[in-house]
Amino acid sequence: MEERCSVNSPRRILSFSKNRRASVSFPDVDHRSPAGFGVSGDHGPKLSEVYGFVGSITTVVSTACPLSFIRYWALAVPTYFMVTIVLAIGFYIGVNFMATPPPTSLNSMFDEFSREPVSEISSTDDDDEQPIEPISDIGINQINDIMFNSLK
Repeated sequence: MEERCSVNSPRRILSFSKNRRASVSFPDVDHRSPAGFGVSGDHGPKLSEVYGFVGSITTVVSTACPLSFIRYWALAVPTYFMVTIVLAIGFYIGVNFMATPPPTSLNSMFDEFSREPVSEISSTDDDDEQPIEPISDIGINQINDIMFNSLK
């Protein structure tokens, strides 16, 4: 007796038997599925459809990737710039605090450029023509007298 074995697939039916060669049968051309369903054409998708699909995917990817990088740098560059400015200002203030002597130091009142007022000015008998005193620093005691004792 002849043993028959068949394999079903969407496109073809294969039959194998011991006595004869394998036969391949394709569905009839008239029994195709309605338009819009299944595979377009007899041999699969058209080349223009494949190229169009691959081209559209490539276009989307090649547009989206640079836009994401541009969007990142459009936000990152101003942020880096502002952080740099804030850090520079903070560094500048810190260096100035380090260079300034403490308030209890006498260097905040006197330094190598300080001048004491000269008390011996040659005076003449004419009160109208008195010489201009040389430039000098005003002592802290005189400033305190002017600021706090004049209010009495």
